[in-house]
Amino acid sequence: MVVVSTDDRNLHPRVNTVLVVPLTTSIVREVPTHVYLSPGETGLEQSVLRAEDIAVVPKAGLVEPRNKLRALTNSRICQLVEKIKYAMGC
Repeated sequence: MVVVSTDDRNLHPRVNTVLVVPLTTSIVREVPTHVYLSPGETGLEQSVLRAEDIAVVPKAGLVEPRNKLRALTNSRICQLVEKIKYAMGC
């Protein structure tokens, strides 16, 4: 999953959830709400962000990563925002 909520929100001591978009390696082509990512971007095999499944998850359910976290480029973040807007009908 990719955390998409802001650091201000994520680090706030009274906020106990984060906003995420799921990441999967089960790829279905030509889905207008998906962002396709290369292995170099994720450290995984070819994968996809499913913008239509944006969700809120409890911070307590998150675990420390085994490897260093990766960050999406600003271009990819903007692409994801457009896909989320599309999924919402905006």
